[in-house]
Formats: sequence, C-alpha cells, structure tokens
Amino acid sequence: MKLLRRGKAKDIYDLENGNILLHFSDRISAFDIKMATPIPKKGEVLCKFGEFWFNSLETRHHMLGLQGNDIMVSKKLDMIPIECIVRGYFYGSLLERYNKGTTLPIFPSNFEPVTAAKLIEPIFDPTTKSEEHDKPITEGELESSGLLSKKEINYLKETSINLYQRMSVRADWAGFIIADVKFEFGREPKTGEILLGDSLGPDEYRLWLKSDYLPGEAQESYDKQLLRDWLVKIGFKDKVDRFAKEGKKPDPPIIVQDLVDKLSRRYIIAYEKITGRML
Repeated sequence: MKLLRRGKAKDIYDLENGNILLHFSDRISAFDIKMATPIPKKGEVLCKFGEFWFNSLETRHHMLGLQGNDIMVSKKLDMIPIECIVRGYFYGSLLERYNKGTTLPIFPSNFEPVTAAKLIEPIFDPTTKSEEHDKPITEGELESSGLLSKKEINYLKETSINLYQRMSVRADWAGFIIADVKFEFGREPKTGEILLGDSLGPDEYRLWLKSDYLPGEAQESYDKQLLRDWLVKIGFKDKVDRFAKEGKKPDPPIIVQDLVDKLSRRYIIAYEKITGRML
C-alpha cells in the first residue's frame, strides 16, 4: 500500500483499485497541533462511530466497510477542500470570533449572544481545509473562488444542515447535545457525484450531556474539548497564537495521565450511549 497522507488523527493509504484505506490512530490534535500523547481506544471509537453514522444517516457516502477495529475501506474521492461546519449553539470558535469582531455568519435580528445558547436555527459556517490552519469563508467567497458553483454550495449547505439535524435527534435520544459538527465531501471521480466523506466521530463534533447543559456557562464535553480547555489553562493556546504570528508551531506538551484516561473514557461512553453498542 502507498501512504497518501499522514493526517492529524488518521493515515490514508492507496489500495490501487480505486479505493483507499483509512487507519484511525489514537493520535489527537488541538489548535491544529498534533499532540505527542496517544489516547487509548480513540482510533477504534472514531472508526466504529464513522461506520455507525454512515449506515444510519441515509445519505450517499464513501465507506465500503471495516477491516478490524480501526481500519475503514472507502471509495477514493476527489475531496472538496472545504470543511462544512454546522453550528447549533453559540460556542467554540464562533463565540471567539464574535468576541473579536472577526468574520461571522449572519445571525437573526433577535439573536442574543449568550455563551452556549441554542441558536434559533442551525447555521452553515464553512472553513477552508488546511493542514496548517483552517479559516472561515463566506458562501460568497466560496462562489467567487471558483471551487464550487452556487448550486453545489447550496447542496452542501442544505445537506450539511439536514445531516446535523438527523444526528441531533439520535444524540438527543441518547441524552446528548451535538453543539456543532464538521462534514467533508468529495466528488466520485467517474460521475462527479458529491458524496459524504472523511469520518464522523467526537473529533468532528462537540458533544455535551443534556443533563449538564447550562446556557451562559462553559460546558462539560464528551469530545476533545477537554483537551482544548486544558491547553488553554496551561497557557499553550497563547503560545500557539504567538508562534502563529511568525508562521511557526510550538512543540506539543505531554498530556497528563488523568486527562488521557478521562478523554479515553468519554470517547467510549459517547460511542456506547449513542450507538447502543458495546466497544
């Protein structure tokens, strides 16, 4: 097999038959920095979560099947270099951008900017796709870039919001809230048909317990937000921002064992509750 790309969390290989193999590792990243400390069972959770969602969402996708616990075989797509983010809550980078007054989607006139507040309707908030740093991009900028036609942008927007709403119903049934989610799509080389690609797990969405949800406060997460919060607390996020001004990236810190264990447990709990399956 030929290694096509070693990403932040998974490795992608060319099977030379029109398909690819995705190996989901236990690596974890935050703020576009790959951490040096693995999270046990994370790769297995992400792989099997992806299988669950692809089989449940009733939309055309790239997955063909699994091999073992952390390997997925998929169709090889021409990936669209856009992250199709849907936000249902006022949190994360959306909140940060609001506070900084930078690029924002259009909010309804009666919107009240309360931390973690549920938005009146889910919003489509795409970003560029980059190994270095993803940047927000408007629908108008997308169209003028020539990457996508207006029709394709509308398709991705409508499909992404619809998928988010369907995922939210399942999460609600399991006692969770999906605050936001990232989808990636690609074109089937022969037909040009746009299919759902990449993966769908806690690395792609922000997950909260319904029982703990409290608007106006920071939320307890069952995803890698725990890691982001710890990195902010120890000052690493500020370090990332300083290095970014010089076009550099700092070396990652070693994640403390207590946080490693908590992250692993929460990934597993989220999988088992939402899918109804034991890992």
